[in-house]
Amino acid sequence: MPIDGNSTGSALAGCCRAVPAAGRLTGNPREVTVSADFNHTEALRRVSDEYVARNTRSMEIAERAAVVLPGGTTRTTTFFAPFPPVLVRGDGSEIVDADGNRRVDYLNNYTSLILGHSHPDVLDRAMSVARRGTAFSSPTEQEVVLAEVLVERVASVDQVRFTNSGTEATMAAMRLARAFTGRPVVARFEGGYHGTHDYTATPGAGIPEQIGDLVVTLPLNDIAGCEQRMAEVAGSLAAVIIEPVLGAGGVIAADHEFLAYLRDATSRMGALLIFDEIITLRLHTGGAQAISGIRPDLTTFGKIIGGGFPIGAFGGRNEVMALLHPTEGTISWGGTFNGNPVSAAAGIETLEALTAPVIDELNRSGEELTERLDKALQASGLPAGATGTGSLFNIHATGEEVTDHRSVRRADPELTELLHLGLMNRGYFLAPRGMGCLSTAMTPEQLDGLVDAVEDLVNSL
Repeated sequence: MPIDGNSTGSALAGCCRAVPAAGRLTGNPREVTVSADFNHTEALRRVSDEYVARNTRSMEIAERAAVVLPGGTTRTTTFFAPFPPVLVRGDGSEIVDADGNRRVDYLNNYTSLILGHSHPDVLDRAMSVARRGTAFSSPTEQEVVLAEVLVERVASVDQVRFTNSGTEATMAAMRLARAFTGRPVVARFEGGYHGTHDYTATPGAGIPEQIGDLVVTLPLNDIAGCEQRMAEVAGSLAAVIIEPVLGAGGVIAADHEFLAYLRDATSRMGALLIFDEIITLRLHTGGAQAISGIRPDLTTFGKIIGGGFPIGAFGGRNEVMALLHPTEGTISWGGTFNGNPVSAAAGIETLEALTAPVIDELNRSGEELTERLDKALQASGLPAGATGTGSLFNIHATGEEVTDHRSVRRADPELTELLHLGLMNRGYFLAPRGMGCLSTAMTPEQLDGLVDAVEDLVNSL
């Protein structure tokens, strides 16, 4: 298993780079290694059997979990068949499961652990606060400092409110936009993910059809398609919410001209533009909006701003945020653990460590890794490739160019599962859908190791 068990955070240098366009990266593929009569189903069975054999203790715990947790999990997004490994420890770039398997963690709790697991400085700062109290019914200075850090880093944000998750942050931002504009409709994009509340999960079981009437879904990077659809709801449109880079949708970046169009269109229509930077804040000290130069009215945050602890936030222009003023505003917004001092302390330490040179080097390493993965997959003869933006990437089980979520959805599900479990067996942890990200704790050897593991996997088929 190609793992360096003593990995530590690396010294990083450089400056930030622009978000590259999404899509298939080009290169000179090596010779085809997979035969034309390759059988996905048989190969998947072998890889799955190997996974089960390597994870017997996790399987036992998964069976216990299924008795008390629906499907054996409390977080649907982390489940995959036959069962996910039960983790017992994380250290830097590595995780260890109940069977003692060590894997390089390329998922990092879905991009939130940008410094890796159990970073000593983050833990020290969080623990120093926790020893004085973990939650209070009154403000703490930690939440003020974290808000100050976000306001200083993100130019479009004048004020911030904290939540407990990214889902809560987008829910609050949508409500705030509706209150500010006096309009009911919010537009989102195909492949976008903004959490699991009703206004983002519609249509779905348990969500009234009336909610769907208040949500419009737009095509990404399609100005003409958006213009037509937005014109139909212009008088009732409160906001457009977008991830500058689709996360769950396949790590596909929005074009600069498309973001500029959205800024102009929402302003013309009297609607607000919301950037969901819960994932993309990692791409620049000021988020993806600092790279594009497009300033939204509201921004949502999460993931890295908690340093590995639960958190969410949303912020924006003073006149919009004023609606949340406790005595002069019109929206009352609370939460037992909003602005939790332990999460805030960990977030402060994390953001202070993420200087512009550190982020730029992480992005450079991610872009190089994505290109190498794409070349390896193209050379394999499999219908597969990789997309990426900065320190984010996604392996896709499709031979077509990936430019939108529709092409992502046409990927081969069996091949997607085969690649995922095959890499798990080789000591590399990615999302079941192929998404991954870098942390500053990763070594060059571990980046090389993932490419080697992909090549070894396809050569074994």
